Amino acid sequence: MRFIPALLSLLLPMLSALAVTLPPVIGSHMVLQRDLPVPVWGWGEKGEKITVSFAGQTKTATVGKSGEWMVKLDKLEANAKPSNLTVKGNNEIKLENILVGEVWICSGQSNMEWKVSQCANPKDEIAAANYPNIRLFDVPGHTVHPLPQRMGKGDWKVCSPSTVASFSATGYYFGRRLHKELNIPVGLVGSNWGGTRIEPWTTLDGFKSVSELSEQAKNVAAYTKDTKVKGSTPSAIYNSMVHPLTPYAMRGAIWYQGESNGNEGITYYQKKHALVKGWRKAFQNPNLGFYWVQLCNWKQPGTTPGGGDGWAKIREAQTQALDLKHTGMAVIIDLADAHNPNDIHPKNKQDVGGRLAQWALHQTYNKKDLVPSGPLYAGHKIKGNQIHVSFKNTGKGLMVGKKEKLDATKEIKNGTLKHFSIAGADKKWHWAEAKIVGNQVVLSSKEVKTPVAARYAFTMNPADANLYNKDGLPAGPFRTDDW
Repeated sequence: MRFIPALLSLLLPMLSALAVTLPPVIGSHMVLQRDLPVPVWGWGEKGEKITVSFAGQTKTATVGKSGEWMVKLDKLEANAKPSNLTVKGNNEIKLENILVGEVWICSGQSNMEWKVSQCANPKDEIAAANYPNIRLFDVPGHTVHPLPQRMGKGDWKVCSPSTVASFSATGYYFGRRLHKELNIPVGLVGSNWGGTRIEPWTTLDGFKSVSELSEQAKNVAAYTKDTKVKGSTPSAIYNSMVHPLTPYAMRGAIWYQGESNGNEGITYYQKKHALVKGWRKAFQNPNLGFYWVQLCNWKQPGTTPGGGDGWAKIREAQTQALDLKHTGMAVIIDLADAHNPNDIHPKNKQDVGGRLAQWALHQTYNKKDLVPSGPLYAGHKIKGNQIHVSFKNTGKGLMVGKKEKLDATKEIKNGTLKHFSIAGADKKWHWAEAKIVGNQVVLSSKEVKTPVAARYAFTMNPADANLYNKDGLPAGPFRTDDW
């Protein structure tokens, strides 16, 4: 048995060598982002030479003192033909069935987290989900950490009836439309947690980028590995459920959150700026597309002309945040179930995802034949006893419309516009007579001889708001005053 010590002496150097490892987001069945440099990273033994080979490219790196390495593949063309990626160091890793196309992260609270199986028409949608060129990566569980983490959890799955049921419905319908219209592979990364505020999803750098949030930045910067955090703690969810995904190359993000911040106004605008700026820095993409969902109509329909209750001001803040470049907002004040107004989760996620995709197709993918959204307030003029309101994104023109369930929006010929109100200098609101004149809406009221301000759908549940463009998309709520 004398040979055993000698054998061990030969094996020990090999056993002590650290195996090359990769984060879960770098895995078989993934989609790599086209037309951008593509980071590939992982861990190994200090000083170890790493070689990454993919699509005719070979890139090398040396493991640094921290044990981490990274290469960047040159820009890739879209490719629906599966390929392999190889990583070699002390060991070899072979990743299979990789496509190149468009990658998006889908994040937020429960309305983004809700699964295909929980939303409208689940049996038919699941049965029809045979899209092998759509790939799904879902971050499992609800986890937090006081400091940014590098090793996350999850794995890529090929979209099929057996995998789609548990994925974000909003994310899936968004990605499905992109896939169909662009005819290239789509990768969707889901990271969601129901009931969460925006602050836990925001990075330290994001808080630092907004002067009004400097106190939160100071608090987050003081965290140590021993700081106790939970799902409401600023940056804690980002650190655990988003940071491990960075800097995976992505085209953009879709975001459905705000219910848990529903009592806010301008402060949510500031926090939205922090979220977007922080994620763009973390993903090393200053042009990262960012499209969010404005909060839906909820609870009992509003009956007072002034409104201003509930989610009116946070919807306004969501609209104001469109001053950020490469952003967009899906208006969904027409999608809540009229027969169940107290359900905070609209079942129709098909239209939610489709409206987010409309923005992306128009703005990110330059399909200018598509209007990005429904009419959004652009300005107004007071002419005598009338207020003339103008809009952007009028598309094929304005109309009175009606949206029911999954059906396309119908034009109501000779219909009456609802949920417009006007006020005079006394700040007393009255329902307005509203008429479509070209691409404007003209407002007046017998009770207001000299109007100074107008509002539209500025209430918790503007259930009867019915201004649309002829492309079938609803107008966004607005007010011209700041009272």
